[in-house]
Amino acid sequence: MADCRRCYVPGGSYFFTVVTERREGILANDTARDCLREAIRHCRLTLPFAVDALVMMPDHIHTIWTLPPDDGDFSKRWGVIKKHFTQHWLMLGGAEQNLSASRLRYRRRGVWQRRFWDHLLRDERDYQNHFDYLHFNPVKHGLVKNVADWPYSSFHHWVEQGVYMANWGAVMDGSSFKIETAGE
Repeated sequence: MADCRRCYVPGGSYFFTVVTERREGILANDTARDCLREAIRHCRLTLPFAVDALVMMPDHIHTIWTLPPDDGDFSKRWGVIKKHFTQHWLMLGGAEQNLSASRLRYRRRGVWQRRFWDHLLRDERDYQNHFDYLHFNPVKHGLVKNVADWPYSSFHHWVEQGVYMANWGAVMDGSSFKIETAGE
């Protein structure tokens, strides 16, 4: 990870994975959802971007953002969101991991892993593949059998918009799933 090079493209669409410290399962609850929603709203007041899709898993978040045409700095946005989330999460009594000497020295809290994973979406097919992957993630991890059963996902918004059928990604016969979009 030391040789990680970020690709900052103004106006680009990105897929992100952001993970909790030591993969602690703190996220899949209403308090965390409210804290994340507020942190994103707070960030967007000064650093706008579009949240195209998002799913909160117990120990990580997947999201797709589209940045404004004149700005490609997603790292600054994640810094603002993680800081705001952490402050409110801890204020509401949320848990954090034990603080190491290094964390204390650099004034870091034990809520988020320091880094995150980003992927610049290259074309419409890449975007759609990541969009589907994100929404199917709760089924992939065995948390639900049907994508629609996971409440911490933008899937429900996209069903209302006609992008997905309500039964998209449902596990059939315990081993496979059927993908149907509204356009098919």
